[in-house]
Amino acid sequence: MKISHGARNDGATSDNASFDGMTRQRTPDRAPGATNVSEWDARAYHTVSEPQFEWGKHVLGTLQLSGDERVLDAGCGTARLTALLVERLPHGHVVALDRSFSMAAVATSTLSGFQDQAAVVLADLVDLPFVDAFDVVFSTATFHWVLDHDRLFANLSGALRPGGRLHAQCGGRTNLARFLERANELARQPEYAAEFSGWTRPSNFATADDTRARLLHAGFVDVDAWQEHAPVTFANADAFRAFVKTVVLRPYLPRIAGEERRAAFVDRLVGDAAHDDPPYTLDYCRLNMTARRP
Repeated sequence: MKISHGARNDGATSDNASFDGMTRQRTPDRAPGATNVSEWDARAYHTVSEPQFEWGKHVLGTLQLSGDERVLDAGCGTARLTALLVERLPHGHVVALDRSFSMAAVATSTLSGFQDQAAVVLADLVDLPFVDAFDVVFSTATFHWVLDHDRLFANLSGALRPGGRLHAQCGGRTNLARFLERANELARQPEYAAEFSGWTRPSNFATADDTRARLLHAGFVDVDAWQEHAPVTFANADAFRAFVKTVVLRPYLPRIAGEERRAAFVDRLVGDAAHDDPPYTLDYCRLNMTARRP
């Protein structure tokens, strides 16, 4: 299984990107010197992302499928959940899409046993290379990394066929509030302040009300959105450290010069979490949404 990029730099469609509804749209290159906030340590994420996998299994369990749908997994990550989605579509097809090359590379390995039922595409959700292509857009733990939700929902609506459904979950407004408050306060301390001057964490934790309004504005009907608290407690300091280093602090750590200083930043936050009740708990809040393209 190969990764499809939609279109090459010259605008020509790549040889392995011949999917129904796929356009010549190409995800723009980053500006020279820009921080690659879309890139991940995919193999580490595959190991530590049990909370995301468990939330995703619950969301997938509430998705009604006939088994012959064409589905976009919008932000597939390493495709652990995508593989379960494919198993529910014996006569359908899944396009697993992610903006991170390393995530897409691991996803191709995860889905290698589903050559005829799945494809992996490297693309940005705000520059989707699909029009009228899918019966369902499914997504978990991704939309909060997209800063422009108006553009996101407009693109998802365009990628759906008439009558197609959106079924998704991401981080809600109060997601990780306690941990991020501590991380941002630490980033303002003298030893780190220069590296974080003028910086804000690139995430968008929306409210349910704002999400309903944006979905309606994008033309969706049968819209619903709601939040639920989903705290996660880790077994010990090492498990907590591995998770926050890979997932929550991913945008912070590349800004800090020197491995020892990066480790000190993480260790400070792990030490603070040891005093919580219960210790090593992240205060996750999930935002769920369902909608239909008319």
